[in-house]
Amino acid sequence: MSSEPENHDESSGSEGATSHRAQGSHRSEKKKQRSFLKELPILIGVALVLSIVLQAFVFRVFLIPSESMEPTLHGCPGCTGDRIVVEKISYRFGDPKPGDVIVFKGPDSWNTKYVSTRSDNVIKRGFQEVGSWVGLVPPDENDLVKRVIATGGQTVECCDDQGRVLVDGQPLDEPYIKMDFPFTPGVQDCTTPVQSGRCFAPVTVPDGHVWVMGDNRSNSADSRFHVQDELQGTIPIGNVIGQARFIVLPPSRMGGISAPDIQGK
Repeated sequence: MSSEPENHDESSGSEGATSHRAQGSHRSEKKKQRSFLKELPILIGVALVLSIVLQAFVFRVFLIPSESMEPTLHGCPGCTGDRIVVEKISYRFGDPKPGDVIVFKGPDSWNTKYVSTRSDNVIKRGFQEVGSWVGLVPPDENDLVKRVIATGGQTVECCDDQGRVLVDGQPLDEPYIKMDFPFTPGVQDCTTPVQSGRCFAPVTVPDGHVWVMGDNRSNSADSRFHVQDELQGTIPIGNVIGQARFIVLPPSRMGGISAPDIQGK
């Protein structure tokens, strides 16, 4: 007695296996998504801590607010100036050198015109402080940028018969200067009744301090402007935040910031 072979629906079995695999894949994707969401706060926390550490010890980005360092650095009131990277490591192992462009915290006598940028609103001010920790908001202090002209023990003055700044009696080579006060020997120099605005009497820089000036000499409230204060216009090295190394914004001005050997040593 013969019998018919049983018929098996192979296509149905194949579809079931495919559906099972799809469900498994979907569950796996959900697990990955949940895992990522769990790890996201940790990743953000690590990024914030890393940012704070880098800003505190390695580098920081600063905005140039004025024209005092033109043409080296651009800035102006009410506009967006250059953004510069200030490197902090070098001065942990050595002191600023003549020719370096530095960012420093202004001593008390330099802060008379400084106005805090912090909000009076407690909540908003809190966000500003947090933003400052991670480098998104400027710190609430008078941070300035100038060029080192003389260091501890050196005597700086102006001018020689060509209108140049002297350090220990030797004229400086300063190719970066944009503007300076008029200086005409015999007509308006440091010996005429009406002196040139370039002129200032000799100052011996105390040890552990630096004398700084802006590259835009006729538009810079630098050490010359504060020479009557208790520090004779000099900046304590402890106030120096770091050396300006690079311009990072705007893109058209990206590049390094020169620190020439202005004393020829």
